[in-house]
Amino acid sequence: MRVTHIITRLVVGGAQENTLATICGLMSKPGVSVKLIAGPTIGPEGSLEKEARKVFEPACAEVAGPPEACPDFTIIPELVRPVHPLKDLIALNRLTKILRQQRPEIVHTHSGKAGLLGRLAAKRAGVPVIIHHIHGPSFGPFQGSLPNLVFKTAEKYAAGATDFFFCSASAMTRLYLHAGIGTPEQFKRIFSGFDLAPFLRATNDLALRQKLGLRQEHFVIGKVARIFKLKGHADLLTAFAQVLKPVPQARLLFMGDGALRPEIENQASALGIRDKVIFAGLVPPTEVARYIGIMDCLAHLSYREALSRALPQALAAGKPVIAYDFDGADEVCLENQTGFVVHTGDISAAAKKLVFLAKNPDLRHQFGQSGREFVTENFSIEKMVQDQYDVYVNLWKTRQAKACGL
Repeated sequence: MRVTHIITRLVVGGAQENTLATICGLMSKPGVSVKLIAGPTIGPEGSLEKEARKVFEPACAEVAGPPEACPDFTIIPELVRPVHPLKDLIALNRLTKILRQQRPEIVHTHSGKAGLLGRLAAKRAGVPVIIHHIHGPSFGPFQGSLPNLVFKTAEKYAAGATDFFFCSASAMTRLYLHAGIGTPEQFKRIFSGFDLAPFLRATNDLALRQKLGLRQEHFVIGKVARIFKLKGHADLLTAFAQVLKPVPQARLLFMGDGALRPEIENQASALGIRDKVIFAGLVPPTEVARYIGIMDCLAHLSYREALSRALPQALAAGKPVIAYDFDGADEVCLENQTGFVVHTGDISAAAKKLVFLAKNPDLRHQFGQSGREFVTENFSIEKMVQDQYDVYVNLWKTRQAKACGL
């Protein structure tokens, strides 16, 4: 079975890590060959291109030439995230040409731009099975009516070239069906799996705390996300300022970087709490578990997300979570079981829940243990890969049967 994955950017993020983990898992399946196509990785969010090249190292090592010449991992410079009619047309034509050369039996697309152009190119290239993976919504209440109309229209058009949808949360299925995209039998929720082991063994590393200027008595509220619009950093800062009054030993730890970092740092200064906020910057994926281990809870006040990987990662480390009720948050942040869900934009409610957790260590432990059990059962890479592979096989067998007139 020949499979090609297509993604817009390989920045450090959940969708990208999910894609590479899936590719690695599929490579271990007998009779499966996998290729990857991506756009250029630019921006302050970090890059996973080096990790991707390691995945395809055997094939790339056989190529006499630059890494870009590797036949199994292709970068298309014109496949960029912003709308750019000329580049989009070039990317569509290049994708179509590459897919005709590769002749995959399944194309599996990720993210907005690659999802749209990749599916259209796959259809033009005559690919038998086309799957789109919805890691996050491209439309919704987080943006204006005109962008929503444009993106909904684009998704409806691309749906005509789509055989099946994977969703990181059931909320995405409901959103797309409500918009008239696809049919219920075309959707399957598959949680974004990750390597659980580092998080299950994460501890409160006092040396790391000391390195970051944190003392043992500090109540550390963590956030793991790109410092970007709609990720909720500004809301969390405002909530944190309220938390400090009843819990002066609280500290806020931001993991991640992005274009809005100067703005968020200025906000912290304006609130008079800059000395109580730690900006860890871009943390390598291999170090994320170590940093989550020193947190007492994780707060993810994002306005847009299918299901943030940071939530199950924190739970795997035994940390309770607080989240806005965006999209699929309540599918992991189980109310009064693994943490609390508050209405999106209700900063005061988020602050009160953080104070409640700070003053109830036994409850934090209880939530953390429940979360660890839930994530262990549902978020392993092995389960994620197997769930996707089973769909691949069923779709491919169905397509072969139809082709034979059965």
